Order: sequence, then structure tokens, then C-alpha cells
Amino acid sequence: MSTQESAPPVTAFMLVKTTPEWLAMTPEQRVDAFVTEVIPAIKAKTTGVRSRFYDTEFYSTRVTDVWVWEADDHNAYQLLVDALRETPFWDRYFDVVDLLVGTENGYARTYGVDAVTTIST
Repeated sequence: MSTQESAPPVTAFMLVKTTPEWLAMTPEQRVDAFVTEVIPAIKAKTTGVRSRFYDTEFYSTRVTDVWVWEADDHNAYQLLVDALRETPFWDRYFDVVDLLVGTENGYARTYGVDAVTTIST
């Protein structure tokens, strides 16, 4: 059994803003576009990625949604971004406002200390 620690997953907070093209579609058209144009590209070109999607438009004018991606490693994340950029998601349906990428509690691993900033009450 190997004692080598595996690399921590990569987490990306993709801050996006809807475009007029996306908003001009009906909700049914949006779902259809996502299911037929975006998801197949992600599934065809990536493995080891998971996501969660958060609506923020009722709290923010700069960012309408936050898409949280977790990838098994940096290569999986890179393949994800490459896949998204080849679909209408990127710059047609959404403007990517910012990408915040990191690893959870990286400081704790680096310094060999407890992850005291992860709090649950």
C-alpha cells in the first residue's frame, strides 16, 4: 500500500452573468439548450468532475450565477474548461466574469496543521 498522499481535488467557483441571448429564450428552451449543447460536451471530454449551480441574480448585479466545479485534479479541470469553451455556454449564453480556483484547506496540508477554518455548528 502506498503511503503517498493523492493530490487534493481542485475546486473552481465560476462566476457567470447571463447574456441577453440566454434571457431571450423561454425556460424550456434554456433547459433544452443546456441538455443538448453543453452537457454532452462535458460528458464527452471530461471525467472526474462534479458541479453545483447557484442562482445569485436576486442578490448581485455583477454575477447572476455561481457554478461550483470540483475536479479530481488540475488536468480534469482544464479539460472541463476546454469543453465549456467549445459550447455556446461560454460567451454566448453566459459571460464568465471570474474564475476562483483553489483546493480546500490547502494551508492545512502545506503546514501540517488542523483545518481550523472549516467550521460546522
